[in-house]
Amino acid sequence: MSETHSIKRICVFCGSKRGSRSVYSATARQLGKSLVSQGIGLVYGGGSIGLMGDIADAVLREKGNVIGVIPHALASKEFAHTGLTELRMVSSMHERKTMMAELSDAFIAMPGGFGTFDELFEILTWAQLGIHTKPIGLLNVEGYYDLLLAFVHHVLQERFIQTKHRRLIITSNDPEKLLAELIRYTPPSKVPQVIDWKET
Repeated sequence: MSETHSIKRICVFCGSKRGSRSVYSATARQLGKSLVSQGIGLVYGGGSIGLMGDIADAVLREKGNVIGVIPHALASKEFAHTGLTELRMVSSMHERKTMMAELSDAFIAMPGGFGTFDELFEILTWAQLGIHTKPIGLLNVEGYYDLLLAFVHHVLQERFIQTKHRRLIITSNDPEKLLAELIRYTPPSKVPQVIDWKET
């Protein structure tokens, strides 16, 4: 019998822009409400604009808990959110990603740009290296990540990753279904730890 993964906080990676379609913002707000309905807090990049602001505001409206993590240098560019439960200021992007990972029990990537891709693939790499065994979800809004998933399949076929590593990506286009998958997630047994957090 598999045990469910205990999730108190989920880190959401997403864009500091809203994109070209209103469905992205609508889904960010839906995910925010779903998190609160499950009693799950939000960890994110600390901005008040774009999808980052949309999901944070949605959680706050529902009286949920939000921790933002943002580098000093980005605080003005991403308009650091001043209404959060907690805003942590850090010195670098790497410190930001490490702190968000340590604060969180699971991860979800929503639509976004290069920063979101960087965060997603770094957290996947850390799972591949055995640094953590936390579930990683991809919220594939309106097929936003279809081409990326096709490329990952190509990488698998070309034998640059293994099937067990492809399975680290849990995908759904529905926030509630994705949350349910993350909660049900059972970490792979005996993942060898190549390095630890401090060596990243």
